[in-house]
Amino acid sequence: MFYPDRPFRAQPLSPLVTALSLAFSPGVFADDRKTESTLAAVVVTANPLGNRDLAVPVSQLSGDALLLRDAGTLGEVLTGLPGVASTSFGPGASRPVIRGLDGDRILLLQNGVGALDASALSYDHAVAQDVASVERIEIVRGPAALLYGGNAIGGVVNTLDNRIPQSRLEGVSGAARVEYGGAANERVAGAKLDAGNGDYAVHVDVFGRRSDDLRIPGYAWSERQRAGLGSYQPPEHDHAHGEEEGEHGHEEHAAESAEGTLPNSDSRAHGGAFGVSRTWDDGYLGLAYSGYRSNYGSVAEEDVRLDLKQDRFALAFAKNGLAGPFTDLKADFAYTDYDHQELHGSEVGTTFSNRGYDGRIEARHAAVGALTGVVGLQLGQTRFSALGEEAFVPNTETGKAALFVLEQWQAETALFSFGGRIDYTSLSPNASNNRRFEDSRSRSFTAGSLSAGLVYPLSGGWSLGGNLAYTERAPSNYELYANGQHVATGTFERGDPEAGKEKARSIDAALRYQAGANRLSLGGYYSHFGNFIALERTGQWCHSHGDHDHCGDEPHDGDSPEYAYEGVPAKLYGFELDGNWRVYQNASQSLDLQAWGDITRAGRRDTGEALPRIPPLRLAGAVVYGQGPLSLRAELQYAAEQDRVPQNDTPSDAYTVANVALSYQFRTGGSAWTAYLRGDNLTNEEIRYATSLTRDIAPQGRRSARAGLALQF
Repeated sequence: MFYPDRPFRAQPLSPLVTALSLAFSPGVFADDRKTESTLAAVVVTANPLGNRDLAVPVSQLSGDALLLRDAGTLGEVLTGLPGVASTSFGPGASRPVIRGLDGDRILLLQNGVGALDASALSYDHAVAQDVASVERIEIVRGPAALLYGGNAIGGVVNTLDNRIPQSRLEGVSGAARVEYGGAANERVAGAKLDAGNGDYAVHVDVFGRRSDDLRIPGYAWSERQRAGLGSYQPPEHDHAHGEEEGEHGHEEHAAESAEGTLPNSDSRAHGGAFGVSRTWDDGYLGLAYSGYRSNYGSVAEEDVRLDLKQDRFALAFAKNGLAGPFTDLKADFAYTDYDHQELHGSEVGTTFSNRGYDGRIEARHAAVGALTGVVGLQLGQTRFSALGEEAFVPNTETGKAALFVLEQWQAETALFSFGGRIDYTSLSPNASNNRRFEDSRSRSFTAGSLSAGLVYPLSGGWSLGGNLAYTERAPSNYELYANGQHVATGTFERGDPEAGKEKARSIDAALRYQAGANRLSLGGYYSHFGNFIALERTGQWCHSHGDHDHCGDEPHDGDSPEYAYEGVPAKLYGFELDGNWRVYQNASQSLDLQAWGDITRAGRRDTGEALPRIPPLRLAGAVVYGQGPLSLRAELQYAAEQDRVPQNDTPSDAYTVANVALSYQFRTGGSAWTAYLRGDNLTNEEIRYATSLTRDIAPQGRRSARAGLALQF
């Protein structure tokens, strides 16, 4: 929820701060709140290592920047940040892509604890949270596995809220917001209330979001798809009876002739939370319950909807200023009960469930000369199940345990950081009387990560930062045990039960400048994967019928292309640019010019073939004008054609899109108001993300406008 003019409240020992301590801060600041910037004015809040010097890139969204990027999915909110794109399986489901990596390589956290949904399993599975209840989002670009495990080999996205109050509060405060518009006629409403007596604090929030079918600038299917050359294989499966559909399969899905509107793309979601804390000057102890419900259509199949629910219970504790070997202590724990049903008309096709907990304890030790540090323990367990005729992964119980340490040494002219982590992961599948999975066996892995960083200040506001990392990631349950038709993606997937750990050596370096509102960041990165677990096309076509498979060299009715998980040598590298220049300022006016861009290259080292769904070269520029309570931002974004694609995949076309945002702040009595207006895709471009599996059947929305009003009291 957005809070205009509220001072930013420090949150002791934020769970992400240890990752941020390996990041590089000076280049991510905007001068003030009126400057509409995707990189907010404060990046580090209560860094447990006690400084703001960071070595890998970190972005943050809060305040106006978060409010004016509001969308129904987390991926859509974050896409367009340097190095960040979106999977975008239609407007109902999207997950962040960081530097070309997605799925199990990007870790999603809520207040520093794992989200524990099923969004990494399949592109049509939504992230089980809504930004309407979020106060701040932090994004670590690059390996954060040192503190969060191998699932953070590509980066971390941490959403933060005040559902467990962390500081003393006296009296009552609150906020509310309403919004309408966009290409899907989206309606959003949310409210929150915080109250306390100085010793105890209570938080309550609620939100609702609803949208119609997405309006698009042309046909739903791309010209390539209409010509039979598209990359997406529409599912051809009678979900109620498991029989082949033959020639009529395509007619039951997102129709080729759909124009102007994307069929079955409407959605609705609602949720809320209640939390209570006992607060002290030097810590807090609190707990919270949050619930999330969502129902949205699959853009791949006109008669399929996904009905999602998540209940989450969280516990948090922090104590600062302790005597003895440890000066600060923080603990976070969350239990999540998640499931969603894939509905085919009135019948339930498959039910996916994920129940489990994730918890971590961090302790900062007393300084030893110029050396400070944090040690931690993380424990977690999940029970995943997929029940129904479309289940392509067996029920799996996964247990995790980890120890980590981060040390920081402040030298006379430079800041050094270094540390390590060791993870133990066990996976125990259960065939549940399904012969398809009866040969699946338990696996266990011990993975290690090491990292070393350097921040070296130069003269005149310049700084140089770099980070070296070695990371290992245990394969996921679907990478090991998948065996069957994955209807949502139009593929037949086979896991590799003998898969080993994914290993990567990475380097990240950045040159940054910061002087008031002026900032510049220019960085590059390179990752060398020794065993990149890739989903590779085999050339076979397969169809599952109960416990049996039928495969061949030529496709037949109901067949899907076969893909298999395989460990391959790979490399990934790229560059990122981000800058802001204040060209004019007086007592009441300011004018800023902003620019950002990124490019990622990823491919196999043995064959040179590109990895799939990698974002193309992207460039953007913006003009930001502020006059008193008024702020105006006009932006132009360009994405190049992505023609570096693997065999049997299709390229994506270039596009240029213009966006504008206008906000105005005013006060009535003791309340602060912000009215805002946003225009998206003013050039009415046909936008198909290279990172989207459904790009050939589901484009982004057409030209649109949305308006909103936010209140804080």
